[in-house]
Amino acid sequence: MLQVAIVNGPNLNLVGTRETDIYGGESLDSYFKKMEQQFPQVAFTYYQSNVEGELINFLHSCRGKIDGIVFNGGAYTHTSIAIPDAIAAINIPVIEVHISNIYAREEYRKTSYTAAKCVGCITGLGLQGYALATQYFVNTLSAKTS
Repeated sequence: MLQVAIVNGPNLNLVGTRETDIYGGESLDSYFKKMEQQFPQVAFTYYQSNVEGELINFLHSCRGKIDGIVFNGGAYTHTSIAIPDAIAAINIPVIEVHISNIYAREEYRKTSYTAAKCVGCITGLGLQGYALATQYFVNTLSAKTS
């Protein structure tokens, strides 16, 4: 079975109630339950932290256990140097996902330090970005894990 980790950074635990005009009204927990039904061939691991070091520790813990990572670093996307270093070090394909279109927002959000260490980036497609990233892993990694 394909092992995919969905990793979310700061404030994403509030999706569904936080700035619903930007992030929508559905919680990530609710959406991820739908994804489990949509992708029965995937074993998901979910992790969220508001703390940069905890995100790095979790990424490190994925080595040897996880086939692909869907990563939404939240604000750390635009500020962290340590998280892209962790992504580069773990040798697991990572897709960066953003619920909102970071290129249509504030100027500082248009810089992603993590994107260069990822195999791809999905931005601005709402929660569907998580499913699109997962579909990519199903399409490209399933043959390697079966």
